[in-house]
Amino acid sequence: MSGDWRTDRIGTALRGENPTVMRQLESGFAVIGDVQFLPGYSVLLTDEPGVQRLSDLPRAKRRSFLSDMDHLGEAVERACGRIDPGFRRVNLEILGNTDPFLHAHVWPRFDWEPAELVGKPVWLYPRDRWSDERFSLGSQHDVLRDAIGSELDQLRSMT
Repeated sequence: MSGDWRTDRIGTALRGENPTVMRQLESGFAVIGDVQFLPGYSVLLTDEPGVQRLSDLPRAKRRSFLSDMDHLGEAVERACGRIDPGFRRVNLEILGNTDPFLHAHVWPRFDWEPAELVGKPVWLYPRDRWSDERFSLGSQHDVLRDAIGSELDQLRSMT
């Protein structure tokens, strides 16, 4: 994947130009992560450019963002659990230390992860995992991407 969408993830999502968008949710966009060394890694992006922190949103929109984060987490959990028998759980994080816009990370975790990392934060993985082309998002992730999107649709229909 290439293009300028990485420099304006929210703007390109709003314009329908961000290729990682799986679904538009109530408070933002469910996107599949650029890197997939933990297959199913997804991100919830706010749909309000300029919002940096959860506390920048009005209370109702905060609740909506957290609810969407929950739905994306459950969708990743269901899809990864169905596709990979080594699936263990998801980790949900709102960090905001690198990118200056509100977003939440949804990290699937697996039994097959290296023993020294399986119980630790994803951010302790070696730097090469983040840049190695073997782990870049591509067409090989379409089945997983579609499964997460379908789970989001099912969860939305239940509310």
